[in-house]
Amino acid sequence: MAFARYRRGPLTLVINRATGQLDSGAPRGQDELILCKGANMATTQPVTDWKKEWFEIEDATYLNTSAHAAMPRVTLRAVQNSIEANKFPHHIDDDVFFEAPIRIRASLSKMIGARPEEIAVTSGAGTGVAAVAHLLTWKPGDEVITAKGEFPVQYATWKPMEEREGVKLTIVAPRDCFITADDLIAAMTPRTRVVSVSHVRFDDGSLLDAARVAAACHAQGALLVLDVSQSCGAVPMNVKNLDADFLVCAGYKWLLSPYGTGFFWVKSEHQDTGRPGPFSWTSQATDSFFAMRYVDPKPSRSAKRWDSGEAATYFNFNLAAMDASVDFVLRAGPELVREHNRKLLELLFEHLPKDCVVASPLDSTQRGPCGSFTARTPEKTVEVYQKLQKEHVVVAMREGKIRVSPHLFNSERDIDRLISVVTS
Repeated sequence: MAFARYRRGPLTLVINRATGQLDSGAPRGQDELILCKGANMATTQPVTDWKKEWFEIEDATYLNTSAHAAMPRVTLRAVQNSIEANKFPHHIDDDVFFEAPIRIRASLSKMIGARPEEIAVTSGAGTGVAAVAHLLTWKPGDEVITAKGEFPVQYATWKPMEEREGVKLTIVAPRDCFITADDLIAAMTPRTRVVSVSHVRFDDGSLLDAARVAAACHAQGALLVLDVSQSCGAVPMNVKNLDADFLVCAGYKWLLSPYGTGFFWVKSEHQDTGRPGPFSWTSQATDSFFAMRYVDPKPSRSAKRWDSGEAATYFNFNLAAMDASVDFVLRAGPELVREHNRKLLELLFEHLPKDCVVASPLDSTQRGPCGSFTARTPEKTVEVYQKLQKEHVVVAMREGKIRVSPHLFNSERDIDRLISVVTS
């Protein structure tokens, strides 16, 4: 077994690098403390029952990962380790300070087929969209296109740009049930500068053909900003195939991380073209206090320049959690999550009572990891949702639809429970 040891005064720190825990076979000191320095805190053993990787939710049937993920056990252990580090900060070397974001970038780069230097560690999807709005040079009359019913981050970012920069925000409604690449492409004009939309919709789970939108954008010199908050970690993706210019993502959904985490991916060709702006003091090119410039700091030329403030240290509980969670998601694999959810959603759709209507694409290739349904009227839909809540079946009500978003800790039994409540 491989152990990491750190001695500060009378304390000896012994960590199993495979588990992130004190190992029973390792020599122990009287006052040992669990810390992780450069260690992968997740087990390297193959997992056959993924449900056991989470704490059991005994008082509810939780089917709401699209709103907020239940964090796995390994993530809670990572937070506990970070708390211990904050209790005894004098036991941590300076080089540990920068390790969490380095590991997060490495894991995310594997997950999306990117390079670590193209990824900024942020506080959520909105941070990334705001960065795009700031770094681009605008001309009055430039057009930004988004979709009707999009997640509020789109409007909160782009609507103020109308007054600030003279930008025109165009909101595209679907011609059929779900927004498609054809809808967005048809709305583009010679003044379109940016198309900013979700990869998977938060309300109906529909999956956008992003590559087609990107091709149309690039054909006329426009850019695609893709929000992957409802897909990254649960839908296999590669930035080369998506061909977007920017990805933004919240961490507290399918990346199984806490609120206040996320990432911003920037295509390499755009990293040196943006307008300069304020940056975090840790967003310099170095990951060492000894090489850091204090009087005249310069931002990194990589995407690190857009890191959120204080997104550098293992002492940050959120980053410690994100580090463990993203590694966990990478080991499980988005492919496994999507296939698992496909089976559960198809079971749901097949057994919904006749007075309910599927409100997501039936073709799983056009759907993300969640699915929605309604009753025959808006009033009846609210009644069904309230009944589910009363019976502790936790789903979400979004844009008049009941959204169901399982994960690997869910099973057919959970879907059966939901159906039994709806039909009762």
